[in-house]
Amino acid sequence: MATNGSPAESAPALGGKAYPITDHTYDVVVVGAGGAGLRAAVGCAEAGLKTACISKVFPTRSHTVAAQGGISASLGNMGPDDWRWHMYDTVKGSDWLGDQDAIEYLCRNAPAAVYELDHWGVPFSRTEAGKIYQRPFGGMTTDYGKGTAQRTCAAADRTGHAILHTLYGQALKSKCAFFIEYFAIDLIRDSEGAVRGLVALKLDDGTIHRFRAQTTVLATGGYGRAYFSATSAHTCTGDGNAMALRAGLPLQDMEFVQFHPTGIYGAGCLITEGSRGEGGYLVNSAGERFMERYAPSAKDLASRDVVSRSMTLEIREGRGVGKNKDHIYLHLDHLDPKVLAERLPGISDSARIFAGIDVTKEPIPVLPTVHYNMGGIPTNYHGEVLTKVGGDPDAVVPGLMALGEAACVSVHGANRLGSNSLIDLVVFGRAAGLRAAERLKAGDRQAELARDSADYALSRLDRFRNAKGRTPTAALRLEMQKVMQSDCAVFRTASSLEEGQKKIHAAWAAGADVGVTDRSLIWNSDLVETLEYDNLIVQAVVTMEGALNRQESRGAHAREDFPNRDDVNWMKHTLAWVDPERKAVKLDYRPVHTYTMSNDISYIEPKARVY
Repeated sequence: MATNGSPAESAPALGGKAYPITDHTYDVVVVGAGGAGLRAAVGCAEAGLKTACISKVFPTRSHTVAAQGGISASLGNMGPDDWRWHMYDTVKGSDWLGDQDAIEYLCRNAPAAVYELDHWGVPFSRTEAGKIYQRPFGGMTTDYGKGTAQRTCAAADRTGHAILHTLYGQALKSKCAFFIEYFAIDLIRDSEGAVRGLVALKLDDGTIHRFRAQTTVLATGGYGRAYFSATSAHTCTGDGNAMALRAGLPLQDMEFVQFHPTGIYGAGCLITEGSRGEGGYLVNSAGERFMERYAPSAKDLASRDVVSRSMTLEIREGRGVGKNKDHIYLHLDHLDPKVLAERLPGISDSARIFAGIDVTKEPIPVLPTVHYNMGGIPTNYHGEVLTKVGGDPDAVVPGLMALGEAACVSVHGANRLGSNSLIDLVVFGRAAGLRAAERLKAGDRQAELARDSADYALSRLDRFRNAKGRTPTAALRLEMQKVMQSDCAVFRTASSLEEGQKKIHAAWAAGADVGVTDRSLIWNSDLVETLEYDNLIVQAVVTMEGALNRQESRGAHAREDFPNRDDVNWMKHTLAWVDPERKAVKLDYRPVHTYTMSNDISYIEPKARVY
């Protein structure tokens, strides 16, 4: 089989056109060049495995670049800290839906992962003593909830930007091969159920590329663009999640969607939680610091789901600000302008550009906005993808890993704590590299792929490329986003979810009438957006189905008709499979891991989650 980009064969004629295929063979192929994908690529390449990284955008434009506030690790630079306290906070933040073995792995490995980034050159902000600067973040405490932890390591308010650029440099240094502006279409899975690689479209010349690998790593990010208002980039279309669904694999806990409390009103752009960590606070139309009522202890630094719901209640009860009383104010104008310039320069710029606000003089108008997907492809803490086979809920899928927001380890459970996302990327990216090095042999012979292994991917591509329906992709996407925003939002009820279920299934069915006007393959944004919409709609459907099915309130999933957490019936992970041909969804469950990885900490028993 050909490697290094040489043409190998032609696919069967589809739609009157032949699609020549260029074949590549690697030990590991990583899809996605954000923090998780790059960290995994570095680990695999440094272990001597021939590694490729495929990205639909230039690596430093991956969405990790937008992460602002910081990365959590119990370094103890600003006061006492312990990974066990970090673990307690993460379990509590997850509302006891997180797997405690995975959470232990995350928290105890976090300090080493941050020091590794520091040694690689991430320009962290520093204390006067020269140590990495750490700020308080929501839900992060000391002594198992008794004090406030300063645990979030920051590079001003551009931490993701600093990490991503550093990791890209390390990946280049380690000789990882990059395939930039390649759009991954579908996985290749053999008759035994193992993933053998994937098919991708090279965007600048329209050529088709088939990648064969011992292990494929999906690090494709979240699917925030299923919603109308999101802090996510327009590239956040959950491509890996949808590829897994089409390969017959389940997604886990998709009903848990995090709304960040402080997106700029009207624009949705993120205002980091670090702004509240530095002393910012929220007020209603009466100028009242209302979080003191909802979370008397943590106040403005309660977890994100708590703050988002509190803001929504204030608006519902007529205490919103602005002409339409439909948003909230975030005050930073009481802080020293030097502190704002040094520690929050990025959001000062964003507030000026997107809200016309000078943060030193006036408050920022903010509103809860979709920010993060707790659900994704189920994995263990090595990054290996899991599925349910017979009575085994933790069966490993050979040849496939998933990381970052695309994965559900599950360390975030029903709600992610702020600054736990960046540490998730690097800890589990590193874990995947270690696992690959342990399990794979560099240059090991791989069986030939079946001649028809690309046919499914190419038939989908060809069908959308030649779609002659009456409905443009933009109209389908807008309908999906409006349904999700109105019927699967911060607060949910049976009536809204049942209405949303009907509407989202109607939107899914309406995709049969999609029309694509550009028939070319070179920089065909109409075609790529249609493929991305096809990825988004299946994730929107399983999110709605999971939310309607889960009859309790837990973390980011708040049912007004089931206001309490129900550990007896619902302390379990939701699994969702999709049949794209029959337009059907199947739900099942996996048990939450109620055990730890070691004897260094005991299982943290469920209790009321208050801040």
